[in-house]
Order: sequence, then C-alpha cells, then structure tokens
Amino acid sequence: MSADQLNIRHLAAMAAVVERGSVSLGARAVNLTQPAVTQGIAKLEAQLGLPLFERQPGGMVPTEAALVLAPRVDAALRLIGSKRVTAAQIRAFVTLARTGSYPAAAAEAGVTEPSLHRAVGDLGLAMGYRLADRRGRGLVLTRQGAALARRLRLALAELRSGLEDIADIRGQESGRIVIGAMPLSRARLLPAAIAGFRADFPQVDISVHEGSHAELVAPLRDGEVDMMIGALRDPSIGQDLVQKPLFEDRPIIIGRAGHPLADGWLPDDLRRFPWILPPEGAPLRQLWRRMFDALDIEPPPVPIECGSVMTIRQLLLGGDYLTLLSVDQLALELKVGVVIEIGSAPGSVSRTIGITTRADWRPTRLQSRFLDAVEKESRNIYS
Repeated sequence: MSADQLNIRHLAAMAAVVERGSVSLGARAVNLTQPAVTQGIAKLEAQLGLPLFERQPGGMVPTEAALVLAPRVDAALRLIGSKRVTAAQIRAFVTLARTGSYPAAAAEAGVTEPSLHRAVGDLGLAMGYRLADRRGRGLVLTRQGAALARRLRLALAELRSGLEDIADIRGQESGRIVIGAMPLSRARLLPAAIAGFRADFPQVDISVHEGSHAELVAPLRDGEVDMMIGALRDPSIGQDLVQKPLFEDRPIIIGRAGHPLADGWLPDDLRRFPWILPPEGAPLRQLWRRMFDALDIEPPPVPIECGSVMTIRQLLLGGDYLTLLSVDQLALELKVGVVIEIGSAPGSVSRTIGITTRADWRPTRLQSRFLDAVEKESRNIYS
C-alpha cells in the first residue's frame, strides 16, 4: 500500500480521536458523525493490518501504532492545509507537477485525462486558488501551485514514514531509504555504509540518487530524498536544512603517470598545465582558488569544467592535465599507478564531508540505523 492510497479524512479522524481522547470529541473536530469516524477508523485498521485502538467500556484507547502514526498524520495535514483535500486529488496534482502535462500525468497515474483534470480542478477549489496555467501544449504551475506541490510531496513523505513505522511495529523490517549521493561519498563511504546496513537489514531497499549539491537539494527539500551525503555548504544554506559533519577531506593534485611534474614542481609550474575542475560555486573549485591564494599567484584559466570522476580520469590519461581530487575518488587508479599524486595542495585546502537533512525530518527507526551505519563507516575509514 502506498501513502497516496490512504483516505485523508480517515487519517484525520484517527489523529483527532488520539488527540482528544474520545470518538465524540474527535468526530466534532473533523466535522463527521461518530458512526462515520468509527467506520473510517475500522477501514484504516483493515488497510494497515493492525488495530489502532483498543475498544474498552470507557472508550477507545490508542495502541502503539496509533500513537506512532498520529504525529505523522498531524504533520501531513498541516502541510496539506485543508481538510477537504482527498488522496486522489493529491495523487493527481503531484503527478501533474512532476510530469508537466495532463496527458503525461494521466498516463503515469493510470487514469483518464478528464478524471485527472477534474481531480486537479477540485483540488484548486478546495484550496481556493489557481494551481496551474496552460502554456501551449504544456503547463506552468502558479507560484501558489508550486508551493502546494512541494507541501504535498512532503506530506506524502510523512505518510510514507508513518507506514514504515507501522511495518516496524508489525515486525516487518522493510521500507525504502533514498540517499542523495554527492561525488565524494560514492567512492568509499556510501558503499561501505550500505553494505554494513544491508547485512543487518536485508529487507530494506536502498535507492541512491547521484548528483551535485545543486541537483539534489531541491529533491531533499521536497521529501523525495531522505538525506544527502557529501561536501557540506556554508551554514547559511537555509534554516530548513541541518548539516552534520563527519570528517575532513584534504584533496591532492593528480595527473597521469609520467606527467612532466611527476618529479617535482615550483608554484608557477601549476599555471603551465591545463586544469580539469568542477564549475564555479562547487567547494572543490573554491579550494583550488584558495590553493593559488596560498601560493600568492594568480590562478590560471580552467579549460575543462567537469564534475564526473569517470570523465576526469579518462582526460587525465590522455594528456598533461591536472586536477584536484580526494584520494578516495581515484583510489584504484592511484594504486595501480595509471595516475599519480603530483603533490599535496598548498595552504588550508580541506572540505568538510557530512550529512544534510531537512530540519523538520523525523527519521524512522531504520533510517536512523542507516545514519548510524554512515557514521560508523566514517569513523572506520577516516579516523
């Protein structure tokens, strides 16, 4: 069962009963009759496969499952922002926002275009504002529509976590952890952490999304990625994100075997050869500039901007290029000798590697265990 198949009103009724301690008060809070609330909770229990309340003469006492699920539901409802919204409307609009057109959204959602139009239109009426404008054959979300799409994605992330919490209570160690992997984490840290975690929790799926910080931060904020691992940014990145340092990485200057600078170099020699570096704004590019500042010379032009280690490796092998990378990123190539360390980067050239999460993110037990695995492997490898 997926999060967008849950009945929003049933969830709201369950959370209201947990908060207020009785069906009658809960029913009043969600504007439903007591029989409707009781029936809704029963249907929800059937979907989840376990009781949410113990029926006692004095009323309904929430079980562990209800106490765990209710805060997730409350958070999702706050993000949704209206008690009139349905799961079908959320599913339709999130799919439309992702695909960018009604035909593509209808095909992905497995519904007809008219029904998808109707669901999105009803959602707009429930929210009280226009969600999208047509542009030729496609569409563009309005400012309010784009903000709602993000909130709905976060709401679904909360409900997915709630379902995983419920599965955990049932003794089912299952679920899915989505990791945004920035360049440095892919070489040693992340593979080691995944292997260690999977040895203990083989039923949990791991999805790794590779990309730069710029490519991954929006999916993280939208709840489509649980965490990012890689070089941390300036703390002013945003109050909605939390960064946890793991270790300091000190990059080295690397070139091909037999490079003219293999036997030594003077500062001005670093200006004579072409460099391959990530684009401006990347932490490694900033460290490269800092290196030349320490040498008190002007940095040379950068003819090739590239963030792909695979591409950089092939370019290094084919010419007298230089690059600045972590030892981990070309560990095998350095070991077999096809590329070599030209030298340590002069100056205070290091970057902090760590984990970035949303400030309001509440990890499930298994997500917390994965974070523990990352920290453990960080200590094992880099201490």
